[in-house]
Amino acid sequence: MFLTILLIIIGVAILIYGADLLVKGAASIAKKLGISSIVIGLTVVAFGTSAPELVVNLFSVTKGTTDLAIANIIGSNIANILLILGITAIIFPLAVKKNTTYKEIPFALLAVAIVAIFGNDLLINGSGNNFLDRTEGITLVLFFIIFLYYTFGLSKIKGEHEEIKEYALGKSFLFFTVGLVALILGGKIIVDNAVILARIAGMSERLIGLTIVAIGTSLPELATSIVAALRKQTDIAIGNVVGSNIFNIFWILGLIAIIKPIPFDININIDVLVSVIATLLLFFFMFIDDKHRLNRWQGFFFVLLYLGYLSFIIIKQ
Repeated sequence: MFLTILLIIIGVAILIYGADLLVKGAASIAKKLGISSIVIGLTVVAFGTSAPELVVNLFSVTKGTTDLAIANIIGSNIANILLILGITAIIFPLAVKKNTTYKEIPFALLAVAIVAIFGNDLLINGSGNNFLDRTEGITLVLFFIIFLYYTFGLSKIKGEHEEIKEYALGKSFLFFTVGLVALILGGKIIVDNAVILARIAGMSERLIGLTIVAIGTSLPELATSIVAALRKQTDIAIGNVVGSNIFNIFWILGLIAIIKPIPFDININIDVLVSVIATLLLFFFMFIDDKHRLNRWQGFFFVLLYLGYLSFIIIKQ
């Protein structure tokens, strides 16, 4: 037990170190290449911080623990908005670009809505089994390609990089690569040992996926977004979270479904609904008080909402 807790602490330290390097490298690359920071956040950083979800879900599918896989994706998306953006906004209010408000956030909402439709064959068609099959997996990946095409168009827009420290391009890529490896390693150490503790406590596979594993695999997003906010790189902080949610569903879930069709437990619909509500709240908050800004009180509200959600699913088990 003591060794498990110690490994979790070591994992957190590695995670924080990796996040700092990743943000430094990504921001410097953006400035060097004249690419908008939001594009770096939506793609490169989002892809990097979503790597733990990809690794965990690949292992889950190969081991046959598909409940853990889909619960991890939905749980991570909920944690990304309510917990990560909530904590980050409390630390430093997040200004949000108009493109993010009107295009990327709705795209993230579309992603979770499509999962709800694809996963509920029995409810919608009145027959068959609730599965995300290979055809639906291919469709999700095609949506992901559309998203990449959209972000490629954004890359032509020059970003503002006044407060970004610039490093040599080689050093920037080295920072980014080492940071990414540290994030993946730290995330894996935390998740593996957290699952051991959860199983000792007698938690179900679905609950582990929605809580311990979801929060654990979202720690890279949390660490990266907090560091980005402290460095006043809010484009990377916001883009990282929204981009990760899009990556998680369109890329990771799509890829997993192509490898092996995923059974869709009807009980996960509650969590899908929470994910939809969280994304809608993020969108609506962009039009309250200071427009296109996530303020501290909204961050507190998100965190309280997440704690309420955790309490509900734990009690419901």
